[in-house]
Amino acid sequence: MKPFLALLLCLAFQLCFAGTIRMMQYNLMYYTTSAPSDCNTSGNYMNAKDENLKTIINYTLPDVFCVNEIGSQTAWIDRLLNNVMNADGRNYYARCPLTNFSGGSIANMLYYDSRKLVFHSYFYVTTSVRDINAYKMYYQSDGLAQGDTAFITFCIAHLKAGNTETDRNTRKTQVERLTTKLEQVGIDNYVFSGDFNLYYATEPAYQHLLFNNNTAFRFLDPINEYGYWNRNPQFAKVHTQSTHTSSGNCFAGGGLDDRFDFILVSPTLFYGTKKVKVLPETYHALGQDGLRLRGSLLSPANHTLPAEILQAMYDFSDHLPVICDFEITEPVKIEENRPAFFVNVQNPIKDELFIQLFAEKEALLNFEVFTIEGKRIDWFSARVSVGNYALSRRFDFAPSFYILKITNEQRETIVKKLIK
Repeated sequence: MKPFLALLLCLAFQLCFAGTIRMMQYNLMYYTTSAPSDCNTSGNYMNAKDENLKTIINYTLPDVFCVNEIGSQTAWIDRLLNNVMNADGRNYYARCPLTNFSGGSIANMLYYDSRKLVFHSYFYVTTSVRDINAYKMYYQSDGLAQGDTAFITFCIAHLKAGNTETDRNTRKTQVERLTTKLEQVGIDNYVFSGDFNLYYATEPAYQHLLFNNNTAFRFLDPINEYGYWNRNPQFAKVHTQSTHTSSGNCFAGGGLDDRFDFILVSPTLFYGTKKVKVLPETYHALGQDGLRLRGSLLSPANHTLPAEILQAMYDFSDHLPVICDFEITEPVKIEENRPAFFVNVQNPIKDELFIQLFAEKEALLNFEVFTIEGKRIDWFSARVSVGNYALSRRFDFAPSFYILKITNEQRETIVKKLIK
């Protein structure tokens, strides 16, 4: 075996696969009778909501279910748990504590599969609109008896709606309050999801989340869909609102033309530095095929899901749920001291090598590119402080397999395989 391939395999097996967590984020569109006057909540309203959502849950079976627009009283929280989550033979879903200190008729909540996850603790951030809720969970791993497991904190928000300058500034203030709280709590695995009501990536709230001055507490978009989302065909595959073209009875109209619903992750989850790693290839808006710009979920014809699932989603909410998986890894006992930096490489490469990294401490990093035979063909260095970084480098080499070796001043090394 070639020496560099042997090194690559050695480093790759320092972590072992333990399992996955499937997360679903969903705006429930007023799972409560305390709804605006244009919502007809009389008669069979809640029973119909239960049946439609149960159909969706039966199909998706998320391990973590983060929701917006659920009634802010315990009765609504428990109704969904008992009538939807723990229905059709299921009895293993549990819920987290409810808070509503900011007031209002709707709140956020997290439901979880208690066979996989255990609730650890929670905190909340009050804002002028609604609470932002954060729930810390840990994974039911094989090493739990020895005190070894993976933690992940799910932060859920329903940011201010509207497209005025005041609305945009309010959203920025809301997310600033969250990141300030996270800085107090410390670096960890954070997921930030919800109905963010963002129209484009240059909005102040999104800019703060992705480019916070404290680089250790920035968030990343797993699918890197950065741009002007509203009514833009380039982003039709990620639009999540609205499932209806006409408004009425709670539903917003206009068709699917906004990316309002998000799952963002902390650097630790993006790089997998704390036993949990996001799987970007699993991120998707359920029922979205990219073919319905300003159209409904049902028209033009939608072939992404069974017809009964699509109909249930259409009848239930004017938002699409967003789904993403996370991989749980556990260190093998022979693991040696690991480097204090973590690296992701975007493969396959075209004419530019794009590197994303997270540093736990200041370091001078040396980057070396080798052919598969071990010949060094490129070298460069970069000094980084604590936080998240993106680096790029021209890659004018023939299509082939290559190896990237990154080394710090302590000669700690990470090796990545490159494909062009």
